[in-house]
Amino acid sequence: MKIIVPMAGRGSRLRPHTLTVPKPLIPIAGKPIVQRLVEDIVKVAGEEVDEIAFIIGDFGKEVEDNLKSIAKGLGAKGSIYFQDEPLGTAHAILCAKESMEGNIVVAFADTLFRADFSLDVQNDGVIWTKKVEDPKAFGVVKKNAEGIITDFVEKPQEFVSDEAIIGIYYFKDGAYLRSELQYLIDNDIRDKGEYQITNALENMKAKGSQFTSGTVNEWMDCGNKAVTLETNGKILGFIDGEEDLVSADAQIDNCEIIPPVYIGAGAKLSNSKIGPRVSIGANTEVSDSSLKDVLIQEESIVKNATLSNSMIGNKAKFDGNFTEISIGDYSVLE
Repeated sequence: MKIIVPMAGRGSRLRPHTLTVPKPLIPIAGKPIVQRLVEDIVKVAGEEVDEIAFIIGDFGKEVEDNLKSIAKGLGAKGSIYFQDEPLGTAHAILCAKESMEGNIVVAFADTLFRADFSLDVQNDGVIWTKKVEDPKAFGVVKKNAEGIITDFVEKPQEFVSDEAIIGIYYFKDGAYLRSELQYLIDNDIRDKGEYQITNALENMKAKGSQFTSGTVNEWMDCGNKAVTLETNGKILGFIDGEEDLVSADAQIDNCEIIPPVYIGAGAKLSNSKIGPRVSIGANTEVSDSSLKDVLIQEESIVKNATLSNSMIGNKAKFDGNFTEISIGDYSVLE
């Protein structure tokens, strides 16, 4: 099985954090979003994953090497493809057409999930969904009494279904999907100005493919600061007890730690109250502070701070008693 991960977007709603780091590499509970995504897919895949293809923008060699390392850590080959301009979901997936053979999972790298099912690879396809209160902002599916998808509807303004497509798909025949995506491009078939995977799914269904839905228990977004912090807190709660959240290399002196909390290797914490739902990256220093619902990346220094619902990037300095500041584009102090 292969996993195809379109992730070329920079994530403008998560600026300033995505000005220097692509959104899928922002850490959630100590691991990049895209790493947690592909790890969870491997858990439910039901068979060995031999290749993970990442579709990126011009992110640089360090990012490419990091992605290949993520794939290698899961026993898979890491492949890199490029999407030069945003032309829709179908176009993004097709950028990895050389890897579209056999069983494939397509997963857009701006969402995380929790599921307790194993993927049935004998299906023509599986579209992963989650019931939502307001389906108008999503693509949704309609199903018949046997659970077979009968319609794919993009952002319905009148109610047709509350099962939203979360951006993760399984296809038994990757080459068939590739040909249907190519058909959209060759014939310039667009929806709202872009090439959409839902058009390819409708064409495949009309030709006899039967798609079922895989319903996830949790669907977590990482689109902006607020939902990223919410997702960080949820993931910390899910993995508390499954993963070692506090590194043995961290130095913790005179601190109250309120789980769930992630503390990376080489972090130094002193005279502080940390948690709940806090992630502190490797080699970050925190002193004389109180943190709750906070995500701090690597090699930063935070002192004299009382923070909640906050994100701090890499190599940043924050002193709650500041008298001088240097703040870049899209930074926020509230």
